[in-house]
Amino acid sequence: FQRTTCRKRNLNMTDQTRTRRWDPLVKITHWGIAAVVLWNALIVGEGSAAHIYAGYVLAGLLALRLLWGVIGTRAARFSAFPPSPGRALAHIRAIRAGAHEAHVSHNPLGALMAYAIWACVSVIVASGIAMAGAPPAIEPGTSAAQLMYGEAGENEAGEGEEGGEAGEVFEEAHEVAVNLLYVLILLHIGGVAFETARSGRRTILAMLPGGK
Repeated sequence: FQRTTCRKRNLNMTDQTRTRRWDPLVKITHWGIAAVVLWNALIVGEGSAAHIYAGYVLAGLLALRLLWGVIGTRAARFSAFPPSPGRALAHIRAIRAGAHEAHVSHNPLGALMAYAIWACVSVIVASGIAMAGAPPAIEPGTSAAQLMYGEAGENEAGEGEEGGEAGEVFEEAHEVAVNLLYVLILLHIGGVAFETARSGRRTILAMLPGGK
């Protein structure tokens, strides 16, 4: 009986390490969004043409991931990891008890994190587009430095007293959402590291090209 129980536990642990499989589109949108966020945060100047164009790329990647959450593979669909505070609390209790659960997609805490990040990115994109308007035209002879660090100009909707007040609201929402996104990213990285150490799942490798 003891041998049978040990075998079942070992099989369960093996299944847990192999359960999560991310399809190529999930990986592309995940790392694409991460790359754009880093690009806008560390490389290009705020308000530059490159910053604005990157925002539109971010919008496209987010829209693609959300669409894939409806029509994509089993693990990528929203139905595989619905946001549930109750399940998240139960997952925390399971962690405290030392229990290991297998999840086809995100675990309940990871699911809440994913939705929180998508919500932040949505606010960033919406407020950024509201402030910048249509992508700025790139004039012939524009240097790379001007494209990446020069001001691209203000949206005409931001002119005037009423537009100016609206612009301030969008700017405040944009800044708050960006700062919150940075916090969520740090928590996300910490959560992935913790889950990898706790469960032995190859969480990080699973999101890399060729990983499962």
